[in-house]
Amino acid sequence: MSSTPTITWPYDHRARLALATAALALTTLASCNISDKSETAATLPAAPTSWTLLNFTKADEANPIMGPSRVGRFQDPILKQTILWEEKDVFNPAVVVRHDTIYMLYRAENIVAGKVGKASRIGLAFSTDGIHFTRRAKPVLYPANDAQKKYEWPGGTEDPRVVEDATGVYYMTYTAYDGNKARLHVASSPDLLHWIKYGNAFTQAGGGQYVDKWSKSGSIVSRYEPDGRIVATKINGKYWMYWGDAQIWLATSDDLIHWTPVEMAPGEKPRVPLRAQAATLPNLKIVLPTRAGKFDSDLVESGPPAMLTDQGILLIYNSRNVPAIGDKALPEGTYTAAQALFDKNNPSKLLLRTDTYFMRPEKPYETTGQVNQVVFLEGLARLQNKWFLYYGTADSKIALATRSVE
Repeated sequence: MSSTPTITWPYDHRARLALATAALALTTLASCNISDKSETAATLPAAPTSWTLLNFTKADEANPIMGPSRVGRFQDPILKQTILWEEKDVFNPAVVVRHDTIYMLYRAENIVAGKVGKASRIGLAFSTDGIHFTRRAKPVLYPANDAQKKYEWPGGTEDPRVVEDATGVYYMTYTAYDGNKARLHVASSPDLLHWIKYGNAFTQAGGGQYVDKWSKSGSIVSRYEPDGRIVATKINGKYWMYWGDAQIWLATSDDLIHWTPVEMAPGEKPRVPLRAQAATLPNLKIVLPTRAGKFDSDLVESGPPAMLTDQGILLIYNSRNVPAIGDKALPEGTYTAAQALFDKNNPSKLLLRTDTYFMRPEKPYETTGQVNQVVFLEGLARLQNKWFLYYGTADSKIALATRSVE
């Protein structure tokens, strides 16, 4: 395997940790009930819970670890003026590990005149302890006067997830928002600083029929290596990605840039009634649907890059509740997080699913903000025998939960 490119910002790194050869084994963490009553789990067999990644502890002494700032200034190429690009809200981060350092790519918003009222850009920060981050003064991926402007402006670039390939090139899936519609886009970088935009992930799929459909939240199936790297990994000769923020669908790719949504087989019907955005994609195969009467009743949405393990593919996912059709004990619109396991040889086959959430909004910074009652998990990293799980809180700040690697 060739070495990954060196990042020169913001300082010289210590020597790279030696690559471990043993695959990461996911161990038994805690008891977790498996549903046998939902639409998807009715025929699932009983099984041990060694596949789950639970028992995270919120870093209450440090949370929120990052929030809005008026320090960062940026000459915006579209507005042609200097802006405080992260003055409004900072949330929904992706993370990668290089050497002994965690790099965070996060969504930041500023106030913009017009009907949208805000614009998002993606910033970069680093930490050697996973808690205290130093931010780069300028964003690294943002709307500009380029071929993607019509998709990225005036709403911006949102909600990154980042993996690398076997050669060390980084690939980001992110949301391009034009103020009306969200679209799943792809970019790549050799160094986390300089990004090439490729446009819509589904440009070449189905004759372009998916380009103008609502799409978000691309979680690429990857190995979480012992040295902290998250490496996209082919299954049956293809890369796989869980995506969507209504139901969760699946897509495949040969190159991590051009993706093809997995469609239903002839005669196959959707597993649940399609509402809102999901109704615009009636031919796609739902691999993780919402569940009536539960915390994930209104929508489900991919979290960090999906983790390929010996037991299967672990997907941490976010969900929204509506008490009228879901969990009556949770407030209206509450976002919580849960986990699902898919077959490691057939990523469309759901094996197991937790019956309840493992994280919910509790603290004031999680319950009150731009959007109330939200924890939104998007970044997961392994560093120095500890898991670091980063999440957006109330669409306003960033918080952390940790647990030991066992």
